[in-house]
Amino acid sequence: MDSFVTGATGFIGRHLVEKLLARKGKIHVLVRSGSKGKLKALIEELSEKYPDADKRIIPVTGDLGKARLGVSPKQITALSGKIGNVFHLAAIYDIANEDAASQITANVDGTRNAVTFAEAVKAKCFHHTSSIAAAGLFRGYWREDMFEEWEEDNHPYFRTKHDSEKVVREECTVPWRIYRPGIVVGHSKTGFIDKIDGPYFFFKMLQRLRNALPRWLSLVGLEGGHMNIVPVDFVADAMDHIAHKAGLNGKTFHLTNPDSMPVGDVLNTFARAGHGPEFAMRIDAGLFGFIPKAVRDGIKNLPPVRTITDGVLSDLGIPRATLKFFNYPTKFDSRDTQAALKGSGISCPQLRDYAPVLWDYWERNLDPSLFQNRTLSGAVKGKVVVVTGATSGIGLAIAEKLVAAGAVTVIAARTPENLAETKALLKKKARGNGGEVHAYQLDAAEIDSCDAFVKKVIDDLGRVDVLVNNAGRSIRRSVHLSYDRFHDFERTMQLNYFGALRLIMGFLPHMVEQNGGTIVNILSIGVQANQPRFSAYVASKAALGAFSSCAAPEFQHNNIHFSNVYMPLVRTPMIAPTKMYDHVPTLSPDEAAGLIAKAIVEKPTSVSTRLGTFAQVLWALAPKAMNTVFNTTYRLFPDSAAAKGEPGEGKPHTPSNEAVALAALTRGIHW
Repeated sequence: MDSFVTGATGFIGRHLVEKLLARKGKIHVLVRSGSKGKLKALIEELSEKYPDADKRIIPVTGDLGKARLGVSPKQITALSGKIGNVFHLAAIYDIANEDAASQITANVDGTRNAVTFAEAVKAKCFHHTSSIAAAGLFRGYWREDMFEEWEEDNHPYFRTKHDSEKVVREECTVPWRIYRPGIVVGHSKTGFIDKIDGPYFFFKMLQRLRNALPRWLSLVGLEGGHMNIVPVDFVADAMDHIAHKAGLNGKTFHLTNPDSMPVGDVLNTFARAGHGPEFAMRIDAGLFGFIPKAVRDGIKNLPPVRTITDGVLSDLGIPRATLKFFNYPTKFDSRDTQAALKGSGISCPQLRDYAPVLWDYWERNLDPSLFQNRTLSGAVKGKVVVVTGATSGIGLAIAEKLVAAGAVTVIAARTPENLAETKALLKKKARGNGGEVHAYQLDAAEIDSCDAFVKKVIDDLGRVDVLVNNAGRSIRRSVHLSYDRFHDFERTMQLNYFGALRLIMGFLPHMVEQNGGTIVNILSIGVQANQPRFSAYVASKAALGAFSSCAAPEFQHNNIHFSNVYMPLVRTPMIAPTKMYDHVPTLSPDEAAGLIAKAIVEKPTSVSTRLGTFAQVLWALAPKAMNTVFNTTYRLFPDSAAAKGEPGEGKPHTPSNEAVALAALTRGIHW
């Protein structure tokens, strides 16, 4: 006899249809008029293995939300007496979906409509695909013959899976069988899965840990309840076998793994599959059970706690609803299923054996990072981007990239002649890509000039989406040569800190109003390395970085991002007076602009070179040793003639071989 399948293009359904093709008879599948393209694609895919798939898979137009599945009376008459098995798989399988109305319509009403259809066509058996969620949050072992004992839960997914089973048990006049799959993951051989769900929500967290930490590092994590994970091919194989075995009507089958795993073991299994660090020490979350539930819920729902939790979960792509089931209390007995499968060769593989396949498929096909537009054009096209100090060096290099990416680029600098020349140059790069160039005179060291600039830009363009605080001044001079030069500290602070801060404070209200914006501050690797002779410069850059780090949390809910770029030594006009730099390796302006582009696209809190981060770590771990090291470098790299106030400014300066070697070893740090 023929079969009838709802949810045939769904994840489990497509694998079951493939199993049914290996048997005799036609397969009638329910399809909405707007979803026939999915079925056509499935048939084409299956035709590679079964050439007659297009003749044996018959679409039946209908709707899960209508009585008797919305199948026309004529079609029901044509199918009457020809259908042996009705497989009902169509449902919402999404623990993160907390929309009760949609789940009731699909899972409960849909099951009732499928039952009335099976009765109308006089089917021989109704096969209902339920879920282990039908147990609710039952504590202990849940047998296959248990139903009324479920532990009621207010999550719509759990409730509707239980209630849909109730429809079958109490209303279905056709002989029935119920299947309760565990947490279904991808195919154990190919890894294929059609969406991120269940344990996949934690893959991004594990991936980030892998990218940030060495594999040998042992982590501390939480231990939760048990997770019963099964691959989709096992579910389809078991369902197909049991459905065609006589004498099993009126029974329920747990399509589960007899050996469920604690949450900590599951995470470690996937961490191992992704070549990341594992949680060697796991604290049982049950230890917090002594705290009354009302108190725990009250703490979790405090606005600051909830805001922080939501921010972290959102960043990792983990739905809040999944945390509720971290301490899942139910284990599942599957003796009836194992008895029904005896001698078939069908058994659930162990997660450790196919976890690498699942991880590989996710990372190659479903990782959310794959679908993010990480190009500069994707981040700035059509948006207003302000760059200060844009007529030379790093500022000019990033302005060229922005214009080429289609941004509405606002260049700002002190000298009108340089602005006009730069604007003309950039306009040539903007042709044909939608980019625009606007030039404004700005002396960032003057507060009145900053205020006038902000007002002019907003009046002319209406908004600013990205601000790149690039304009700056550097002074290389020992402290003992600065006793009578307090103005060195004042002028670097005025431009590098107060000027940049004035622009930030001017544009921030407009970013808040438009609910979005990015502020990129060009700091210095010196803030991380703390090298001698740059006390005035580094202090001013550190102040700007500290302000941004403090301000960032205040504006996170406004979708405003602050990024500090710890820029290494770059060959620009700013370092030209220090002739020693002619002999040391530096970044090109284009390379430096690449770091700024990274900040604009990815919006990290900081962009740093490995050397800068390493220096920062060393200062934290061994500050006395670092003082000794930098005292040596202080004596190795003398002050310039200009810094000493001696004649000879601009003359070539040849550093010692030791100094050249050290500069090469610490490429990017300005000595």
